[in-house]
Amino acid sequence: MKKSTIWILGVVMGLSFLSLLYLQISYIEEMVKMRNEQFDESVKRALMTASKYVESEEVDRWLREDITEAEKQAWDQRMKGSSVQTQRFTVTSPDGSIHSSIEWKIAPNATQLPRAVISRKHGTKTIPQTSRSLADMIKNRYLYQRALVDEVVWQMIYKASDRPIEERVNFRNLDQYINSGLIDNGIDLKYHFRVMDRDGREVYRCSDYDDQGSQETYAQPLFLNDPPARMSVVKVHFPGRRSYIFSSVTFMIPSVIFTFVLLITFIFTIYIVFRQKKLTEMKHDFINNMTHEFKTPISTISLAAQMLKDPAVGKSPAMFQHISGVINDETKRLRFQVEKVLQMSMFDRQKATLKMKELDANELIHGVINTFTLKVERYNGTIDSDLAADDPIIFADEMHLTNVVFNLMDNAVKYKKPDEDLRLFVKTWNEPGKLCIEVQDNGIGIKKENLKKIFDKFYRVHTGNLHDVKGFGLGLAYVKKIIQDHKGTIRAESELGVGTKFIIALPLLKN
Repeated sequence: MKKSTIWILGVVMGLSFLSLLYLQISYIEEMVKMRNEQFDESVKRALMTASKYVESEEVDRWLREDITEAEKQAWDQRMKGSSVQTQRFTVTSPDGSIHSSIEWKIAPNATQLPRAVISRKHGTKTIPQTSRSLADMIKNRYLYQRALVDEVVWQMIYKASDRPIEERVNFRNLDQYINSGLIDNGIDLKYHFRVMDRDGREVYRCSDYDDQGSQETYAQPLFLNDPPARMSVVKVHFPGRRSYIFSSVTFMIPSVIFTFVLLITFIFTIYIVFRQKKLTEMKHDFINNMTHEFKTPISTISLAAQMLKDPAVGKSPAMFQHISGVINDETKRLRFQVEKVLQMSMFDRQKATLKMKELDANELIHGVINTFTLKVERYNGTIDSDLAADDPIIFADEMHLTNVVFNLMDNAVKYKKPDEDLRLFVKTWNEPGKLCIEVQDNGIGIKKENLKKIFDKFYRVHTGNLHDVKGFGLGLAYVKKIIQDHKGTIRAESELGVGTKFIIALPLLKN
């Protein structure tokens, strides 16, 4: 399958999973929003009902107190034994103006049996007269009671809001009203409340009051008909409100988690697919490079073997010796390439076996420079060094560390500019607890997007279809592996067209 096809399928599947996840999250948000609105509306209805109960309780208390008092006064007047009385009941406003006035007549012995019942003369008109007396008495009582109710109402309107809230509300009953209102609206949740008077002063709070959850408080005026400046308020909050709201959408959470897990699995699968495809391409490149690297020594050995069949070669000891040397050199070269591949294969399975010992890094690097000078001079190049580390003693494997420095220098030769002489610079210095080694060249350099891949196995910087740069893409991978096994670090700095710098940091022996 082509890379572009895999990429398109991955994008489509990824967008599908993201869309599904977005829809689920949006659905949960909408459910939470709707649940919040329902909860708020239910609490408001419950508090409104509690407020009406408090008002009704106050009205009932006023009626009982005022009507009882008025009846007592009326009874005292009847018991005085006076003649038929004319009573006038006047309802006045707080400003002194007369609101209403009712006048009626009450007989002193209206509650006694009518005289017609015990009269010595039982005329035909006795019963009708008694009925009229009873009707008048009931009518008078009705008018009197209605006037009392009017008086109570007007006193409540003009005077009730002046009384302290503690005298107007029974807080225990208020708690019961709130609780029953919440239950009637489907909310069985622990709550706390407090009552604030018209000055904003707290006059009461429930016995188990707790500030937890008070950030979201519901307020309700206790007496809606009071003037705004005298209005008392009850404030209620629910410590477990958030848990109560989210408990209604918990069934959606597993679905979101499963979708998210599927998305992660899909992304990981796509990553594996691309990684495998990349490894396949790298292996193809490796096989091509390996074929090229092996073809040269094999063809040379084959040609030398054919020359040995020539009788003339056998008669010339010098020629025979030369051909034998060529075969030996190419065989060593072929063996070195095979061992290099096998060595990298071994690194994949286990840690390299290092023969660690105390080394002077300056001396080791100096020896590598002397050996490599001839190869550099073949390309009209030079090697400069500044081995200035004051403490060059490290604990390392001499052979592998030598190969590391040699590989870095060999890369500088491979990737030199064709129209410019090679310049190599090797430097050592100390940092706290470390020995630093720098190998710098003036080669073709590396692009920034390729710089982070150069230590990958089989990776080679593309130079087109030319095979002028030989190798398997294993050299820098080997270098990084050895440095890591020495508990060190390596990094590369490069600028295209300017050159490349490799910096190695190794722990000192004393550390």
